Amino acid sequence: MKTSLDRGAASKPSSEQRSTMVRMTIDCTDYAPLGDVDWIEQTERGLLLGVGEEKVRVDVLFPDVLRLKISQAGSFDESPTFATCFEMPAPPPFEVRDTPDEVVVETARLRLHISKHPFAMAAHREDGSVIFEDDRDEEGNPRGYLQLNDAFVVTRRMAPGDSMYGLGEKTGAFDRRGRNFALWNTDILHPNVLRLNHLHEADHTLSGRSTEFDPYYTSIPLFYHCRTTDDAAMVAGFFVDNGYKGNFEFSADGYYRYAFAGGQYTEYVFAGPDLRGALRAYTFVTGRMAPPPIWALGHHQCRYHDYTDDEIFAIGKQYRERDIPCDVLWLDIGYMDGYRVFTWHPTRYPDAPRFIDALKESRFRLVTIVDPGVKVEPGYPVFDEGRAQNVLCKTESGNLYIGKVWPGRSAFPDFVKPEARTWWASLIARHVASGVAGIWIDMNEPATGDIEPFAMRFDRDGEDHPHERYHNQFALLMAKATSEGLAAAQPDHRTFVLSRAGFAGIQRYAAQWLGDNCSNWEHLQMSVPMALAMGISGQPFIGADIPGFVSTPSPELAARWVQCGALTPFCRYHNHWGEPDQYPWSFGPEVEEICRNAIQLRYRLLPYLYTAFFQASASGDPIARPLVYDFQQDRRARETEDAYLLGEALLVAPVCVSGRTERRVYLPEGTWVDWHTGERHTGGRFITAKAPLDRIPLFARGGYIIPTYASAPESTMGHTPELLVLHVFLPDEDGEFSSELHEDDGLTLAFSRGAYHRTAFRLTRRGAAASISAVVSGGGFAEFRRRALRLVFHGFRGKEITLDGRALRVEDGVVEFENRAENFTLELELDDAHRVAAKGGERKALREAL
Repeated sequence: MKTSLDRGAASKPSSEQRSTMVRMTIDCTDYAPLGDVDWIEQTERGLLLGVGEEKVRVDVLFPDVLRLKISQAGSFDESPTFATCFEMPAPPPFEVRDTPDEVVVETARLRLHISKHPFAMAAHREDGSVIFEDDRDEEGNPRGYLQLNDAFVVTRRMAPGDSMYGLGEKTGAFDRRGRNFALWNTDILHPNVLRLNHLHEADHTLSGRSTEFDPYYTSIPLFYHCRTTDDAAMVAGFFVDNGYKGNFEFSADGYYRYAFAGGQYTEYVFAGPDLRGALRAYTFVTGRMAPPPIWALGHHQCRYHDYTDDEIFAIGKQYRERDIPCDVLWLDIGYMDGYRVFTWHPTRYPDAPRFIDALKESRFRLVTIVDPGVKVEPGYPVFDEGRAQNVLCKTESGNLYIGKVWPGRSAFPDFVKPEARTWWASLIARHVASGVAGIWIDMNEPATGDIEPFAMRFDRDGEDHPHERYHNQFALLMAKATSEGLAAAQPDHRTFVLSRAGFAGIQRYAAQWLGDNCSNWEHLQMSVPMALAMGISGQPFIGADIPGFVSTPSPELAARWVQCGALTPFCRYHNHWGEPDQYPWSFGPEVEEICRNAIQLRYRLLPYLYTAFFQASASGDPIARPLVYDFQQDRRARETEDAYLLGEALLVAPVCVSGRTERRVYLPEGTWVDWHTGERHTGGRFITAKAPLDRIPLFARGGYIIPTYASAPESTMGHTPELLVLHVFLPDEDGEFSSELHEDDGLTLAFSRGAYHRTAFRLTRRGAAASISAVVSGGGFAEFRRRALRLVFHGFRGKEITLDGRALRVEDGVVEFENRAENFTLELELDDAHRVAAKGGERKALREAL
């Protein structure tokens, strides 16, 4: 959302300044090791060791997942954060071998070696490949774990060719190698951000507008170490379950290091060796996204502006008259009365329920913002309730903590207290009773204005805790309470919450956007690897403000940004107060048409996107996924950060540089079909893709079936199509390929009770023979209206196929037949002519179908 902005241009640091930033390393001069292992005790789940004055615990969760813990003052903190949510699985088989020099914990997938004199750790897979190894100093002394007071540092070995991924929302390259990072949720555009947050190790030559600024809004202490050899790339994941301020140093030669300013060492080790397996294990530990309502996947319109209800109606009318699909209109802080949360402005919105009902008649839903800052004003019911119920944050002395945000002097809910979350949920439930569909939570780093946050303290189980322990978790807990309030208001409906800040596990409660970005090419470029990193950090529902929040884009940038944003998981227009209008129609007729086409493409793809969201909710897989996720053994795929897969089957290559009408795209192994032209490409190589201003390079993966609507609806509200289109991209190579289609009512939790249709497709090619089988599961749902399927074949120009043994006529690669969610099998014969690039009638049919 917005802050008090520093409108001066950010100066680009010199090379000398940049090297200074890289040298800002973690100083562990005064830190000390634990000492020797004094005693060992095998437990039901692993191992307990006495090391110096502390204890070390090894818990085996799965054959390829360990939890490592080190006590403080001899005691373990079993709930260091609110990030985890899993039920402890039964202990898998493991063995413990004790020798004079080391003790080894071995499972079917890994071996953990613990040196005794002195204590050190290393883990390897069953094939001997390294998961991690503690580093040693020049004298050979281990320095894997060092401590000082309540802080600790972990240092491990790293080879020259290794890569580092993860850490959630970070600027810069997708591969984190070569940079250092801080984890401290930060309102990046506050002009005094570095001073207020005591980030002395940050690069003070940068402003929050810089594409190299760090830290950012969301802190996720999950990272991946990718080790490469001549033969393979192997990935291990590491989640440090600690909410204190963290620092990660990936710039050194021969080692990486991380440090936390407080809290205990608790680390989950995911052996991999593939990124996919490590992420799925992490999301088992921290939870997965709940399936969202389908309208949340649509196009959203927002602006920081003091709209009236009539002005909002007028914007919605423009969308409908201009034939630009849109599902949701948003209200920023101007809808409130004096920025008092859970109020409506008396003249701008004199009758909120009636206003919202009228929007619904035009098939729009409404989302409103809610900030955590509660105006300190006796007589204001929210403040009075919070103070009376003792659910607002206090200082060490017991006084009310006061910050200064939009309403002026503000108090903040103590979301660490269950009673505070219950109270907040009740406020949310009352607020959405007016008809509000979802909630946007902002300023929840927490941002406290020009007043430092450190006097804000938190109460857990009656004990006072410093601000630093829960600062990074504040947004997570606010999202939890907000989601619970929505669920209380409509128990059988799916919730939608959008959060600016977050911590590990935020995906359980909220979608996120990338915060206050700038309308320039550099921020468009940055949004791609930043969103991909959030995806592999457990948050699949992510996107950036279109066409940038701060400042004014050129028409070309506006066009390129919507093309990219329409093919990201979250798609929202949003711009800042005082800037010129930045609606799709604000940049002239040519750009309006480009925006219309881009958003209509998103809406035609909604069956495919909706299915991808359900798959993500089940597996933890990202929706926008870096190429390394599916092609880890391909070096060029690992190095690609300016293109990505949307779901399993669409490769998106945004144009993020001004003046470009073509761009270089790496296509991994397989068959790839240009979405716009039907041209076929053999993967494993770079191509030069045409990219005129009116389209984004987009490629479909051979072997996959992509379900779409026949045409783009203006809204998902009430959209129950009788026809679906299946785009079948036949591969040039032999193989078996799986795709899926999920259909349900799009709104309720009835799917969890079996009210859905899920069609599993299997496309098989063996030489000249190809077949498609479809197997449907689920009990169906009352809103289901589909009566037919239209299949558009890409790469097949024959005249006949068989459906369950019955011949069907194919016209220009298209066949249509009745299908109300029944199983079916298609058989077709291919020859060399069927594998050539699309021409003539097929290309004409392709254009009509797309």
